[in-house]
Amino acid sequence: MKCSVVCVVGVWVALSSTAWGSNKPSKEELDAVTARGALLAEYDQAAWHATDAVRALNPPDAKVGRYVARKTETGWVVDFGRLDADREKFLVAYEAVQADDPTNFVVSTFEPERQDTGFDLAAARSIDVAIADFGSFDRPYNFAVIPAGSAGIYTYAYPAQVKVGVYPYGGDVRYLMSADGKTVVEKHQMHKAVLESIPASVPSGTKAAGGFHSDIFGDIPEDTDVFLVLARQPKVPEYVVARGKMFVVAVDGSIKTAK
Repeated sequence: MKCSVVCVVGVWVALSSTAWGSNKPSKEELDAVTARGALLAEYDQAAWHATDAVRALNPPDAKVGRYVARKTETGWVVDFGRLDADREKFLVAYEAVQADDPTNFVVSTFEPERQDTGFDLAAARSIDVAIADFGSFDRPYNFAVIPAGSAGIYTYAYPAQVKVGVYPYGGDVRYLMSADGKTVVEKHQMHKAVLESIPASVPSGTKAAGGFHSDIFGDIPEDTDVFLVLARQPKVPEYVVARGKMFVVAVDGSIKTAK
């Protein structure tokens, strides 16, 4: 996978004549990628700001081994806690609830800890399973969990941003887990190497057309391609080549194919 934030018109022209035939992905398929990627981007932002709010309380490390975020009708809620010894309950020590905007969270403390046997429990289990399967890593990673409907839950492993203005991507995996979070149903490697997207410096009077990279594992852009576009500042589209076909992920996360 190679990337640079450059003018990609030449690449676009070269690939736009590709004959899609019956292999052209449906709008529904691409919209599903956008929906997952957008939810993952929201999850990441909620976890970031909620973590800042909880850290301000100087919580004991032993009580906040995991965090789990979930979207509600009124905004995001992020629970911080740990699995009990039997892995049958998630013990919530702190709950951060989105307030008047996505960056502001109000924290409640539970003493004794609140016992959760629902989504928090399944999500925490699935993160442990994903970490064990993913193996060792030499840079910070984030693990996020979003619902997958009747299929179970999705658990993502993706590189964490550690420098302002530098957006890491690649080296990421999406797991489909059983509804109880105990079992890997499907493992999907989204990208291979971890790379960094840095907004380009361009001559005065011009601007970057967007980023560009190749996806070698799938036929369409990945959830984390959408995540990258929505997280990156300033916002520019990302041009993605998957199995020789060109796509563009727009700044709103929507995905289109070359004509």
